Amino acid sequence: QVQLMESGGGSVQAGGSLTLSCSIIGVGGRRRSLLLGWFRQAPGKEREGVAVLDTSSVTNYADSVKGRFTISKDSAKNVLYLQMNSLKPEDTATYYCAAGEYSDSAFYRLPSDRFETWGQGTLVTVSS
Repeated sequence: QVQLMESGGGSVQAGGSLTLSCSIIGVGGRRRSLLLGWFRQAPGKEREGVAVLDTSSVTNYADSVKGRFTISKDSAKNVLYLQMNSLKPEDTATYYCAAGEYSDSAFYRLPSDRFETWGQGTLVTVSS
């Protein structure tokens, strides 16, 4: 059973940077490919995919964050990261890390219903 725990949220001015971390517990022994991702949900809006990373470290990003956000993983520490640069007020949201079985749909379309394990979320607030 995979468990996830995010940290690193906070308040920052527009143009600033933040790095989110997600500790991954219980990955060992899995037989099927694991897809890890970051999602976000702003007040009054639906949860949306931000970035995903597969077991080969291939990545995919939402158009709204391409060139600004970077997803990565430290396999030795079992920690997933989201480096966020050039932050905008519209990036304000609660950010969640998630894990699921790999599928083309989950990788290319980032639908949240294809991810079965979620962290508790960490709030990011970007002020103008």
